[in-house]
Amino acid sequence: MGGRLLAEKLLSARPDLRVLYMSGYAEDAVLPLARAPRTRFRTKPFPASELLADVVALLEAD
Repeated sequence: MGGRLLAEKLLSARPDLRVLYMSGYAEDAVLPLARAPRTRFRTKPFPASELLADVVALLEAD
């Protein structure tokens, strides 16, 4: 199961879940989902500081 399908299944059970998508490709199928509230998308590779910023932003999201 890919990350997108996993996120969809988890979100159906817990709509308040926060999701951070990570990929080596800017997938057209994931990008629209990553614009949803409490969701972020990070393209690999990335420095740890950017990952940390995404996690903090998701935790602080309303």
